Amino acid sequence: MFTRLTGAVVALVATAAVLTPAASAYAADTLVSTQAEYAAAVRTARPGDRILLADGEWRDFQILFTGEGQRDRPITLTAQTPGAVILTGQSNLRMAGENLVVSNLVFRDGWSPTGEVISFRETRARRANYSRVTGVVIDGFSKPQRADSDNWVALYGHHNRFDHNHLAGKTNAGTTLVVVRDEVQGLENRHLIDHNYFGRRPNLGSNGGETIRIGTSHDSASDSFTTVTANWFEHCDGEVEIVSNKSGANIYRGNVFFESRGALVLRHGDGNLVEDNVFIGNGVPNTGGIRVINRRQIVRNNYMEGLRGEGFASALTVMYGVPNSPLNRYVQVQDTVIENNTIVDAGQIFLGAGMDAERSAPPISTRIANNLIVNRDGSDPFRVLGDMSAVTFAGNIQSPSTALAGFEGQTVAMARGRGSLMAPQGLDGVGARRDLAFVSRSAVGVSWYPKGAANAALDSGAQRTVAPGEDTLTTAIAAANAGDRLVLSPGVYVVNQVIGLDRAMTVEGPAEGEARIQFSRPALFEIDRGGSLKLDRLTISGAASPDEAGNAVIRAGNGAADYQLLISNTAFVDLKINRAFNVFSAGPDTLAERIALTGVTVDGATGSVIAAHTETEDLGTYNAEVIEITGSTFRDIGGPMIDLYRGGTDESTFGPRLVLTGSTLERVGRSGDAPASVKLYGVQRAELSGNTFLDSAPVTFFRKVGEPVLIWSGNTLNGTPALVTNTPSVEAAQ
Repeated sequence: MFTRLTGAVVALVATAAVLTPAASAYAADTLVSTQAEYAAAVRTARPGDRILLADGEWRDFQILFTGEGQRDRPITLTAQTPGAVILTGQSNLRMAGENLVVSNLVFRDGWSPTGEVISFRETRARRANYSRVTGVVIDGFSKPQRADSDNWVALYGHHNRFDHNHLAGKTNAGTTLVVVRDEVQGLENRHLIDHNYFGRRPNLGSNGGETIRIGTSHDSASDSFTTVTANWFEHCDGEVEIVSNKSGANIYRGNVFFESRGALVLRHGDGNLVEDNVFIGNGVPNTGGIRVINRRQIVRNNYMEGLRGEGFASALTVMYGVPNSPLNRYVQVQDTVIENNTIVDAGQIFLGAGMDAERSAPPISTRIANNLIVNRDGSDPFRVLGDMSAVTFAGNIQSPSTALAGFEGQTVAMARGRGSLMAPQGLDGVGARRDLAFVSRSAVGVSWYPKGAANAALDSGAQRTVAPGEDTLTTAIAAANAGDRLVLSPGVYVVNQVIGLDRAMTVEGPAEGEARIQFSRPALFEIDRGGSLKLDRLTISGAASPDEAGNAVIRAGNGAADYQLLISNTAFVDLKINRAFNVFSAGPDTLAERIALTGVTVDGATGSVIAAHTETEDLGTYNAEVIEITGSTFRDIGGPMIDLYRGGTDESTFGPRLVLTGSTLERVGRSGDAPASVKLYGVQRAELSGNTFLDSAPVTFFRKVGEPVLIWSGNTLNGTPALVTNTPSVEAAQ
């Protein structure tokens, strides 16, 4: 299986030479060490001058960089040493004028106080043109709350270049890079976005998590002429649209999408070109390719392998449209060409996606030709809805076989060639061209900043032994490093304050004997931004907790996002001090990437085991992406064992997803006005199999948006009502 791409650098489009400043002599270098010195230097800067920020930390620095350089003598703002100038706290950059260059800065350990970290404008009337940002790093510079939106980079004006930058770790709402268009500045932007490293963008759990967006639906009927080329998108998982194209005449060429969940989406705008891109999924769920909407699109010579996305994130998706569509909906696919693409080991190729009462216009005047589809396991990835009679299929080959008209079925031998891409042996004229080259990972971003860096993972640190006693666990966690494992000796542990976690931490009991934790505050652990928690072989008692509303053993707060909560072989007892004592409670504006319970016992709780229902504004936001519960026992639980909510009608997310297998629920969920042992609302995929429900309230599953899947298999109901659902596509084996 493909693990890392290597290969030749894709050549820049011809406009790069125009946008790249020549290496001409600089008029003067001015080294500045304070914000006041910088302000004085920028006021007097002339064409060819360079302003150098002194190495070190620049805190709470809102940079305004203005001036009028010349094409071969730009005014430059740069670091004294590349990567040694760190912008922290409440910092950002605005630039306005012409022929300006910014380079070699790092934004880290803070967030912008405005709606943008880097903005190619000072005001609505004063923008940057013919300017460049290169070699800049924005690392985790996210606002603390997930719903507090900003754009890390906003390109205004025209003929600007954004290249060789490193952007990773955005956890709040808003696009990583956006091209902002309006009639005042001119709608033909002609920007170049190239050789950037777009690193990890964790799942946002709502709309607004795109990595790139060009335009909006409002101005999508006009052309931007922006080129996006030779960039790497690695683990960009913010939402179903990695790239959201919302304007016309843009080019997406030679980019690499590596294990990124979502797709390059031609959402609005006509006449766009998508060619020579490489999509590598490596079997990661929800990794997708290209979604086609609108008119006169050209999708050719792209390579896709190991993509496991389905629906709107399939390897290739051609959508149904809305008749006479308004700008913000789905324009019918028309006069489009999809040719000479290679798709290997795809989970799904979806023709006719989105067909419903509103989206009733099939693709027309469209040609799908000379594409190569190979699934080496013999599976058929095609899903077809609706009428494809106005689509011309010609010269396509599917291996090993096909039932789709316009595709010839034959066995095709594949071998890896240039840059580890697979090519058919002895077969010419179909699929991507054999000399397809793509940019290497080392050629994008900057050389002096590590790629793929993330928070320390669970169990990646040292092992520390903790003795029983009062507040010994609190002290040990305060002294531990990210990723450490705290192994508790047998005995009783008393905790007298809420333990906040802003890093990954494991707490586990002894192999023999019992480690019992009791806590005197409304919560034992609080997962904060940057935190994750793993518990194993423990007994946790709520008997000493105060009688306060909203108690929870573990709660998520302070903008916790992209975190994991893993609990195994652990018992929770005596959670009955008040009316709603939960094992885990997700606060508003938090999102768990994964919650997993294995071999867990909860004996007596007035609330829920997992309460993830605080996002009630019905905007498509939710509190947990994946919940997995296996081989566990839950007795005498007052509320739903799981209360998982996702409201709204937005289609930009994949979750939530639930797996509940091999578990027993006894006397669960019988309190409240709407009793439910498992309460699922708006969940996109739920698999409940091999469970036993004894004297419990019913499981409820209500569809809200999308095509939710409910698998109900091999469950035993004893003294428990039947499943309650409005979802017809239930696989029932009761």
